[in-house]
Amino acid sequence: MVLQSPLKVQVLVSALNKDINTLPTQMNIETDAVIVNQCERYDYKEFPLRFPNYGKESGADARIQCFCMKERGVGLSRNTALLHADADICLFSDEDIVLAKGYGEAVRDAYVKYPDADMLIFNVKVSEARRTYWNDSVKRIRWYNYGRYPAYSISGKLDSFRRANVHFSLLFGGGAKYSNGEDSLFLRDCIKAGLKIYALPVCIGEEIERESTWFHGFSEKFFTDRGVLYHYLYGKMATVFALRFLIKNKAEMCVDIPFKKAYRLMREGITSQR
Repeated sequence: MVLQSPLKVQVLVSALNKDINTLPTQMNIETDAVIVNQCERYDYKEFPLRFPNYGKESGADARIQCFCMKERGVGLSRNTALLHADADICLFSDEDIVLAKGYGEAVRDAYVKYPDADMLIFNVKVSEARRTYWNDSVKRIRWYNYGRYPAYSISGKLDSFRRANVHFSLLFGGGAKYSNGEDSLFLRDCIKAGLKIYALPVCIGEEIERESTWFHGFSEKFFTDRGVLYHYLYGKMATVFALRFLIKNKAEMCVDIPFKKAYRLMREGITSQR
C-alpha cells in the first residue's frame, strides 16, 4: 500500500523510572508519542503539547500518551508501545535520545520519497565507542547486514507491522534474561515476513551518554549471551558469524577474557539452545 503525504508520525519511547511530565521536552518530541515508563506503579496519563512544526496544516497539538508499568524488559516496553500505536509511521526511541528539530518532517519526507519501503532506518549520533553503524548512502537491508542497527534507529509503517505480525523478543535486551539483541531479532523477523527495509543517510537525533542498563563489560555472560543470540539470528551459521565477530572486535573485547575462551563461551551459548 502506498501512503499519501502528509503522514502521521508517532514516537514509541521505552523509558525506565523517568518523569513523564518532563521527558517529552527533554527528548525534543515534536509529534505524537507513546511513552512506556517501567517504574514502580501502574498509571496512564495523556496530555497535549503544542509545537510550531507539528500539525501546521490543521493546527493540531501533539498527543502524548504515557503508560506506567511495574514489569521490566525493553522488549515488553516496545511491544506495549507498539500495541497502543495509531499513526501511519512509528519511530522507536529511548529515553536518552534527543530528537533533531524537524525530525517529523524528515521522517515523513523519507517515506514519501521511498513509497515502497515498509521500514526505514535513520542515523542517530552516538559516541565513537558505542557506534555500531552509520549510513553514508541509501542501501537495502537484508539478512546479511541487519545485525548492526539499534532499535532507536528503526521506523516503520504501522500497517506493515500489523500485517506481518512482528514483535520484539522478551528474552533479549535490558531487563530480560539475555543481555541485548532484541533489535536485531526484530529486524530478522521483519525481513523473514517480507518487509522491505532501507537504511538512509538522514540523521534524526543524538544519544546522550549514560550508564548502560545491560552492558557491564566484556564478561563471560556477555559472550555466552551473544552466543545464544547468534543461535537465533544465524542458525547453522552461528559459529561462523561468532568467529567473524570476535576476529573483528578482538582488540577491544578480548582483553580480560582471551580470544579462545571468548569463542568457547560463544559456542557454549550457541549449543545451549539446541
